[in-house]
This record gives sequence, C-alpha cells and structure tokens, in this order.
Amino acid sequence: MTDQASDVYVDHVKHSIGGMSGHAFRRLTHVSMAAIPYLYYVHGDSISSYFSLQAREFVSAICILILVIEAFRIRTGIVIIGQREYESSQISALAWGTLAVALALLIAPIEEPFGRMQAGIYGTPIILGMTLVDPVMGEIKRTKHDLRAAVIAGLVISYSVWLGCHFLIGTDLIVAILLAPLTVLGEIPTTKIIDDNATMVLLPLGGLVLLLPFL
Repeated sequence: MTDQASDVYVDHVKHSIGGMSGHAFRRLTHVSMAAIPYLYYVHGDSISSYFSLQAREFVSAICILILVIEAFRIRTGIVIIGQREYESSQISALAWGTLAVALALLIAPIEEPFGRMQAGIYGTPIILGMTLVDPVMGEIKRTKHDLRAAVIAGLVISYSVWLGCHFLIGTDLIVAILLAPLTVLGEIPTTKIIDDNATMVLLPLGGLVLLLPFL
C-alpha cells in the first residue's frame, strides 16, 4: 500500500478515479451498504431461495464471487470510478469491506427466526457502524485535518447506532457500550496490511466473540 493509502489525512478526492464525482460515488456506495442488515435478516431467506440456497450459503457465494472478481481486477490492473489509483495493484476497500461484512453476517449470532430485524441484534450494529461512521470520520479528516474531531464525531455516531439498536432490536446494553468504541478504533490505524473498512467490522466482531461466553 502506498503512502497515499496510509496517510491519515490524505485527500482521496485527488487520487480517486473520477475526482470528486468518483469520491462521492464511493461514499454513496459505502453508505448504501447500510441496507445489507435489512436485506439479510428480513429478506435473506426469500432472496437466497431464488438461487436455491440458504441465506448463509448465499452470503458465502456472493463473497467468494466478489473475491474472484477482485483477483481478476488486480491481475489486470483495472480500477473503476470511485476507486483510488493505488488500488490497481492491491485489494480494494470495497473488497475488504465486503469480506468483513460477510464475516459479520456469518459469525455474529442470530436471534431466530429470520424475517425480522431482531434476528440481527449483533450483526446489524456492527455493519451499520462501519457504513455510517467511516464516511463521517473520513470526511472530517480529509477536510479539517483534525483527528480528534473525527474521533469525537465517530463516537457520537457509533454510540447512536449501538444504543439505537439496543432500544429498537434488543442488542445487549453492555455489548453496545463496550463495542461502540471499537468501531471508531478500527478507523484510526493507518496500516499497510488491511483497509479500515475491514477493521471497523472485524474489531467489534472480535470483541463480540470474546464477550459471548459471558452473555
């Protein structure tokens, strides 16, 4: 990953295919992933049945398909509108995010039955946290160059998501309180190994796995 990717204050607009339009498209795509918990927990069975699969099988199949496409994209050096220039030779943020979201859907415990948002008492806040916190923190860092302000804004949104899920779908309060900061923490590191789209999901998901024996 280049210095562009690891600079906490990098202006991704300058490095996005399509400039500001591409950047806006990427942000819109990112936020639209907030619909995934609803589609999976409420309509997952009906959607996957069109392909003669179970909901979990469908998630795995989609994830594998995207990774295969991503491998082909990297091999050919293709980048599309909204992607950054340096993603031509490495795993893209979209692919990292897709993999992390798929793992959240597959690993986070489900409150049976499917067909209602209450089924996703853990997966929903984990995914919503990433889709909503990341764009806000990213834009504050890009435009204000203020990490402290980005963290504060991220915590406000993350706690709103997690506590909102507590009141609306029954997410355990102690889980919401303890895991909300991990969503924000996943946005802070500038690592050359993994994109923050993944760490913002995998950190709270890992925390959840450690908390589950006590719940």
